[in-house]
Amino acid sequence: MTTAPGSADGIVYRPARPDDAGAIEALDSSFTTATVFEVTASDAGFALREVPVDPPVRKVFPPEEHDEQALGAVGTDSAGDARTYVALDGGRVRGFAAVGYAAWNRRLTVEDIEVAPDDRGRGIGRGLMECAADFARERGADHLWLEVSTVNAPAVHAYRRMGFVFCGLDTSLYGGTPAAGEQALYMSRPCR
Repeated sequence: MTTAPGSADGIVYRPARPDDAGAIEALDSSFTTATVFEVTASDAGFALREVPVDPPVRKVFPPEEHDEQALGAVGTDSAGDARTYVALDGGRVRGFAAVGYAAWNRRLTVEDIEVAPDDRGRGIGRGLMECAADFARERGADHLWLEVSTVNAPAVHAYRRMGFVFCGLDTSLYGGTPAAGEQALYMSRPCR
């Protein structure tokens, strides 16, 4: 167990245990945003522009979207290349990050990262991302990589503050899902 670097608020980070699964599943991953990213795609690439939305967008993820991958990686898989970390405050799960390492391209993928709404802005997401980065360095990863929707402007801003940059776009990933019409942005950061 570790406490957050530079944190004085007592958040403890550790690998998830099987008995954390219920708390992970119960986390509220919803968000509300007054801005979204508008994508202009062409044969030469894509451009993003943050635009206001009125009324604000409130996004609630169906359970199968936000907990399926995370619960499958609680603890460590048999190969040791998947891990879920939890952030605890007073013994209660306040956030988690589920990650997986792929040796072929030395990439650590952040499959899911969530922080309880009342705890956002406390540095918990950053602390979980640092747990992921530590695991990435252990595995010899070159970079961390993630996917985020164009409507999740709060997460995009948080990832950029953590050193992530845009590296790709998928305009069809969410087709046929409740998120149809949104586009997937890919972001990465070097593993320092």
